Amino acid sequence: MPLGRRELFERLEALGIATETVEHPPLFTVEDSRALRGEIPGGHTKNLFLKCKKGSLWLVVAHEETRVDLKGLAKQLGAGRFSFGNEQLLDEILGVPAGAVTPFALVNDSAQRLGLVLDKALLAFDRLNFHPLDNAATTGISRDDLLTFLRACGHEPVVLELGGGEQSD
Repeated sequence: MPLGRRELFERLEALGIATETVEHPPLFTVEDSRALRGEIPGGHTKNLFLKCKKGSLWLVVAHEETRVDLKGLAKQLGAGRFSFGNEQLLDEILGVPAGAVTPFALVNDSAQRLGLVLDKALLAFDRLNFHPLDNAATTGISRDDLLTFLRACGHEPVVLELGGGEQSD
């Protein structure tokens, strides 16, 4: 059974990581987020759950304004052609529904089946915002604390400059 929001917050607290969460109506797209999130400070993201033709799985965490070139990214990673992972695989690996994909869900990837890519543009922000395993809230976390959390989950991010070409959204 995947961890939920309460268990996620307990895990963050155990790591000494402070967060701030804002409740809101469920958000499913970047456009929804822009319209309904209010004045939440920090970097806002889009999170892509990808499967490559060769079978590897990837979570790509990009700034909401970044146009991710999927072909170029696959080439950089030495992966086959990317497609979006289906909802069944998303639930199996990360324990979240479509619309709630988040790097916080890596807490549920105990088998470490996913590779992780972070958009270099995100590192310019002191605070980053993600759904806390559901899309009815946004949780702010410091950039450094996010990296601590990801590493505690066994995921060392590949930081790349993303952008250009084939659009991901």
